[in-house]
Amino acid sequence: MKFKLGDFVRFVDEKREGYVTKIIDSQTLGVTDEDGFEIPVAVSNLTSVHGHGVVAEELDAPKPIQVNIPSVSKIENGIYVAVATDDKAGNVVHFHLQNHSSNILLVSLTTERKEKYAGAFHGVIESYASTLVYSASLADLDLWPEFNFQVLVFSKADVKPINPLVIRKKFRAKDFSTEQKELPQLKNKGWFIRLDDLAPVTIDPKKLKESFFRSSEEKKTVEAPQKEIDLHIEKLRDDHHFLEADEMLQIQINHFQTAMDAAVVHHFDKIVFIHGSGNGTLRDKIHKLISKNPHVKTYMDARKEKFGYGATEVVFK
Repeated sequence: MKFKLGDFVRFVDEKREGYVTKIIDSQTLGVTDEDGFEIPVAVSNLTSVHGHGVVAEELDAPKPIQVNIPSVSKIENGIYVAVATDDKAGNVVHFHLQNHSSNILLVSLTTERKEKYAGAFHGVIESYASTLVYSASLADLDLWPEFNFQVLVFSKADVKPINPLVIRKKFRAKDFSTEQKELPQLKNKGWFIRLDDLAPVTIDPKKLKESFFRSSEEKKTVEAPQKEIDLHIEKLRDDHHFLEADEMLQIQINHFQTAMDAAVVHHFDKIVFIHGSGNGTLRDKIHKLISKNPHVKTYMDARKEKFGYGATEVVFK
């Protein structure tokens, strides 16, 4: 018998029941009993108990849940994943792909981990409908695969066809750092994550024309940066504890580039970037960008008595 996360099972050789909370390997499952203990159990020693939670047959053939349109009127058009916690097994979450648009979606979900691929779901999701596509244990978040959604969008309306969508999503701890909320169309609490925006882009020709003739006073101005810019990630983001190293570096680079551009606009003579010493990755990155900037006259280590070797001073032409 095939078991999946969240299944309610009974031990064959003893009077004990619980929920499947971990798939150890093809022959062994982790089952959490009513006392909260997770026990490794051979698949051959388990039997499914119908009528409790989500059983394997239901997961193998997900059924669309029709959505009450008025209740989602405040949600912008798009494709979302509602990650719902399991009622019985708290560390198990179920992924519901939700179509909050008037389009019909033909979806396939393939997971990928260490260049190994597995087809997880395929099917049609009607407009304003939701379908269960995957289940996993939050305790194994670091082991979750990357999700690859391929979506064909169909509409009966007189509109230009939307190009097929390929949405890659790697869930990280920061996605689940916020408080759980009531999920649309589900009785569970969890996290509501947007994958893509299907809202049509509309351009008002009149407003576009007016923008060309707007006075300089009316146009948005670039705010002058500080003379010293601290690029330490804890100064830029409160949620830095949940970010990966490459994400933090990109945020720091973006902040650096924004400050550089603003300094040029405001005709700064010079500006100092505090990057710290560390392993030198951020320093090397911004030095490479500075060396290619046509507005830069020279750059050097900022005052060592104040910053040590952890800051760079940029002098503009």
